[in-house]
Amino acid sequence: MRHLFNLKDLSEREVLEIIHSAEVFIEDKITFYGNKVVANLFFEPSTRTQYSFEAAEHRLGCKVISFNKNTSSIQKGESLYDTVKTFSQYADLIIIRHSQNNYYEALKEIDVPIINGGDGSGNHPTQSLLDLLTIHQEFGQFEGLKVAIIGDIAHSRVANTNIDIMKRLGMTVYCCAPDKLQNKEYHYVDLDDVIHEVDIVMLLRVQFERHQKQLDISKEEYLQLFGLNKKRYNQLKEHAIIMHPAPVNRGIEIDGDLIESEKSRIFKQMKNGVYVRMALIHRAFEGSILNDFNKEWTCLQEKSI
Repeated sequence: MRHLFNLKDLSEREVLEIIHSAEVFIEDKITFYGNKVVANLFFEPSTRTQYSFEAAEHRLGCKVISFNKNTSSIQKGESLYDTVKTFSQYADLIIIRHSQNNYYEALKEIDVPIINGGDGSGNHPTQSLLDLLTIHQEFGQFEGLKVAIIGDIAHSRVANTNIDIMKRLGMTVYCCAPDKLQNKEYHYVDLDDVIHEVDIVMLLRVQFERHQKQLDISKEEYLQLFGLNKKRYNQLKEHAIIMHPAPVNRGIEIDGDLIESEKSRIFKQMKNGVYVRMALIHRAFEGSILNDFNKEWTCLQEKSI
């Protein structure tokens, strides 16, 4: 069963294979699944993840069932397991986003593939894979790259997933966050100490609607203390890129004028989300799209990743 719950379940080879499969789809080598039905079960609000999955499904010719929790039997007390088990009778693949960390632990015996579209503050494997695709397009490798992940690391499933897989692929990861937004599992540095040496600046959304009192600073102060302002932008390496999983708080995590700057790849990430999710749908149905996958894996093995 080709579930995808979190990237820790995949080897480095499998991660790279998915990235290469996405690159194949970018080249318009499309496989059609006109007889397949995909159910999108989003229990949390989503724009980029939900609709990029729908775009991927439509591009592959799938029939799509979109779920509305407000009109479902969840309102009558039906459990997550029973809801998913029900949809497994109708669909060939199920995409799920849920507010509960590791919700998928109770679903591993469901007999159709499930792809995790994000669980609580725990995992966001498809976002991480599209981030990796974007980085791979830019640099052609992962080994030796330096990335600063900045913002609300304590509550970010994107950060949790990316920190682990990036280190596994040979990247150096610097974590930067206000004290109140730190996950104490990680070591933290001052952004100004590393801004000039990183290849990638990855910003995270700060939930000011929840944490402004806790942070005890204004939005303008956050940008100056922890965000990517113009002064920091001018210290970046010539080849450095800016990333953000979005939605973006303009003028908080990043100066609004920089969102579509020359170094920004924020909208490219969104576009790449479609191709990664196409690759994952293909993987769920058939496995790898690649007939020959040796070159980069051999290179990585030689570097002892």
